[in-house]
Amino acid sequence: MLDPQLLRKKPEDTARILKTRNCDLDVARLQTLEERRKALQVRTEQLRNLRNTRSKAIGAAKAAGGDADALMAEVKELGGELEQCESRLNGVREEFTAIARQIPNLPHDTVPRGTDESDNREERRWGCEKKAARKDFTPVDHAALGAALGMMDPKAAAALAGARFVVLSGALARLHRALAHFMLDLHTGEHGYTEVMTPFIVNSDTLYGTGQLPKFADDQFQLAGERGFYLIPTAEVPLTNLVKDRIVAAAELPMHLVAHTPCFRREAGAHGKDTRGMIRQHQFEKVELVHITRPQDSWDTLELLTGHAEAVLQRLELPYRVVTLCTGDMGFSAAKTYDLEVWLPGQNRYREISSCSNCGDFQARRMRARWRNPDGGPEYLHTLNGSGVAVGRALVAVMENFQNADGTVTIPDVLRPHMNGEERIKPG
Repeated sequence: MLDPQLLRKKPEDTARILKTRNCDLDVARLQTLEERRKALQVRTEQLRNLRNTRSKAIGAAKAAGGDADALMAEVKELGGELEQCESRLNGVREEFTAIARQIPNLPHDTVPRGTDESDNREERRWGCEKKAARKDFTPVDHAALGAALGMMDPKAAAALAGARFVVLSGALARLHRALAHFMLDLHTGEHGYTEVMTPFIVNSDTLYGTGQLPKFADDQFQLAGERGFYLIPTAEVPLTNLVKDRIVAAAELPMHLVAHTPCFRREAGAHGKDTRGMIRQHQFEKVELVHITRPQDSWDTLELLTGHAEAVLQRLELPYRVVTLCTGDMGFSAAKTYDLEVWLPGQNRYREISSCSNCGDFQARRMRARWRNPDGGPEYLHTLNGSGVAVGRALVAVMENFQNADGTVTIPDVLRPHMNGEERIKPG
């Protein structure tokens, strides 16, 4: 959530920035609510003071043996008006908060202004997609390759659960598991993360804390018959909320957390997109990285986090590029996001495999997550998250980049210890 003072004191400036995020802020409504809040706040305090003064006068009158009936009637009348004032004040505050909950984070100054992905800025590339394309044969996409291997079956998954699911078997299932284990070992053993096992089901307050609710309720899988419980869309949600309602000691910071979990998304806005293969599914797995930091450290941490995600792709020898998302393409909670896009020769294009974002204090305000700064005062934390990386998409990238003319798939060197030393995946 944005700092409420920005919406109260600088609504026009805030609206101008939010316009770059394709968000139209109702400045007039906010100003009207703020005027009403101030007036009601003043009147509420006046009524409280009057009631307290008259209550003391009642006590004095009774002590002196006088008649306090008129004063008691006045106090009763003041109490009734105060109750109405407080109710109206709470209503104004609730409406203001409801509007604030729907407003995305403000972009950092270094974020390119733009309306969609065509305005994203490429920062760098690693590896060579032309080499990955293999000139000696025409590469196929992972869906065709998986079917030819006999180890990827979307039809079986559709019979079990419907569209946007897949059944993996044999060496491909093992390769999927090997990728997750490799990533966890890399991040915990070399990058200094603490591995965490979290629930895969969370309540609505937890989803609100990281910004999935209320704005993106249609993208969540809610449990039928269980009021307010949802399947997690990403481990970012439970990991980040570990500091909810806390004042964290400075000695506990920074926190570097990693979790391997299934993720569940309805993909409500993706009708007709990526229906083939494993690119966009209702159920997938990720190795998620979350950082909880002091405010002054978060921008350096974003570069560190992105580098950790890049290290996964470099160890796997997968060509990729890094792009900075423009204001119109960023996620709701992010102040700045780097996307890592891996080269897929079977599709002859780059596809996102990781997003690394600094959310500043946006999520911390929603979670009421703070730290005790050197002056001893509580201050909102900064939160960051990134995929390190999406396991299914890493499997897709390995299949397409390491496929051979005979239909086999060479297993990258770093994964072979997790594959009993096997060097290739063969049909059947």
